[in-house]
Amino acid sequence: MYQDILIPTDGSAGAEEAVARALDLARVSGATVHTLYVVEMGEESAELDAEQQDELREAATNRGESALEEIAEAATDIDSEIRTEVREGTPNEEIRAYAADHGIDLIVMGTHGRTGAERASLGSTTERVVTLGDVPVMSVRRNGDAEAFRSGYGMYDHIVIATDGSDDAERAATHGIEIAERYGADVHVVYVVDTATFDLQDAPRSIVGLLKEGGRSAAEAIMTEARDLNLPAEADVLRGIPEEEILDFADGVDADLLVVGTRGRATTGDRLLGSTTARLIERAEMPVLTR
Repeated sequence: MYQDILIPTDGSAGAEEAVARALDLARVSGATVHTLYVVEMGEESAELDAEQQDELREAATNRGESALEEIAEAATDIDSEIRTEVREGTPNEEIRAYAADHGIDLIVMGTHGRTGAERASLGSTTERVVTLGDVPVMSVRRNGDAEAFRSGYGMYDHIVIATDGSDDAERAATHGIEIAERYGADVHVVYVVDTATFDLQDAPRSIVGLLKEGGRSAAEAIMTEARDLNLPAEADVLRGIPEEEILDFADGVDADLLVVGTRGRATTGDRLLGSTTARLIERAEMPVLTR
């Protein structure tokens, strides 16, 4: 499934669940675990003299090494190779560069679930890693109950795969199905006819029917792929605002993982992801896997 899994960390509290999930995926895959800490000096450091910059850099490096050591200690129970590295630079750039340098095939990182004006921090690192990189990313909300995920048993019982019929969604679905197969999870595929885009109140029934038919076809294709692997799977077509319907659906089936593509990217301003994907990462209580 995965051969090299990267866990970026900034040393802050609350990322235990992301680490636990990454380590368990490494355990079931036999993957090498890579851990990365990026020292970001920031613009304010330019006002310091050389000696002060060196002291700041050394302190940040020490914090990074300590954070990586904690992850390595948590990984002692799995039979996987552990690699650690501290780099200096802009976090999202260094994370993507490390992934390219080492052939990473999954990044697992903690993120703060935010909405409204608070979402800027998501855009600064997680969103750019998701959008600008070529590697699947599992975004795990910080401050989860990591102890519930240590054993691996029951870590993924229900996986929701949201599709819009795009190639990105199909690629993401493949990863979701692979995880479901490895953990024996039920697969729930959902397609939402977007009432925010289509004025379905005034649309002819024939158009509504075509939208539903196309959604049903996309969802059932993924459902069939899961069933071919003897996984319990179902497909549903819903109507409404996509992120609202997807989150309600995921909550309703007690989902352990939400899988979604990154179609509809907007690279103007601070919005890098398609609005639905960005809002799902911001709002979802469960981890979100994007590809």
